[in-house]
Amino acid sequence: MPAARVALGALLAVAVSALAWPLYGRQAFVESLEILLPVGVVTTALATLVGRVATLRGRLTAVAALAVAQLGAALALFALRMFVSGMDAFFMALAAGYAVLLALAAARQLAGRALDDLEAVRGGLAAVGAGAREVRIPAVAGQELTELAAGVEAMVERVAAEERARRQLVAAVSHDLRTPITTLQLVAEGLSDDIFEPDRAREQLRLISTHVRALGSLIDDLFELSRLEAGDVQWSVQQVRLEDLVEETIEAMQPQARAGGVAVRAELARPLQAARGNPEQLQRVLFNLIQNAIRHTPADGSVVVRARAASEAAIEVEVADSGAGIDPALAERLFEPFVQGPARVAGRTGSAGLGLAIARAIVEAHGGRIWVAPGAGGAHIRFSLPTG
Repeated sequence: MPAARVALGALLAVAVSALAWPLYGRQAFVESLEILLPVGVVTTALATLVGRVATLRGRLTAVAALAVAQLGAALALFALRMFVSGMDAFFMALAAGYAVLLALAAARQLAGRALDDLEAVRGGLAAVGAGAREVRIPAVAGQELTELAAGVEAMVERVAAEERARRQLVAAVSHDLRTPITTLQLVAEGLSDDIFEPDRAREQLRLISTHVRALGSLIDDLFELSRLEAGDVQWSVQQVRLEDLVEETIEAMQPQARAGGVAVRAELARPLQAARGNPEQLQRVLFNLIQNAIRHTPADGSVVVRARAASEAAIEVEVADSGAGIDPALAERLFEPFVQGPARVAGRTGSAGLGLAIARAIVEAHGGRIWVAPGAGGAHIRFSLPTG
């Protein structure tokens, strides 16, 4: 690599010297080459050493010193080759030296400011590494450095947000695990101490089974959500007729709906284009949304599943209920893990609050989106899927 750079410097000297040939003849070319070739070869050879300097400040200083030495060598060779008078050489050197001093002063000012800005960015990153999460980098000069500083601040904000979300997730999981585990511990101690009558013992065993199933479901949902958010999906994709999938899902949910006194029906705009996706995963989205709607709908209420073509390239599905609705302040966070609406139907079995988060992850993995839609009365959850 150094040899290639030296060869490039020599070729450039030849190319620049060749400009003198058509103007002043072959002799001018030779004399120009005798001046430029040594300067080019030596400069490119020394330039390879600049990259070995450890600090950026040191490299800039070395480049400046190299430029000054290059100019001085070129002037000296020119004076020797052209046989100029001593006074001419002195004034030429004086003018060149003055120009060099001005250039060095300007370069030092610009480079110093840039290095100070880089030091500010480095300090911000060091603070993040030390645990700080509220980092503000002082204003920097230059578009590139400004964008770099803004990118660092945005990165810190994302890291802080992810850490907050992780802490909230751990707190929510701990809360949802504490109650069943405490119950299981008390029941196990009671059974161990034989404090229950035989009939009561069988009842407590059924209670243990219920809590174990709930814990297993929570663990499965957490695993599935982490897998989806990590992008670890390997689904077979096909053309899915959503009207058939909606009707099949509603039929499967009827026992749970009847137990809660809720009517579930479909309103489908036929014919519908087929959506592109995995039928099992899309059905899981429908199960989660319908189950959540039933859970938040009082007896004698209703849940309606609608599907229509939003455009030539997308289909929209909406699950609407006649419950208490969703607080607008909660709408933006509703699809986060363990976030649940405050309005719940008395006596209805609750959930861990992962259903909507899993639904969002599945829909987004299919290239769609899910949101809280406006509507009169109750909650309206809508999602879109691409077709074709």
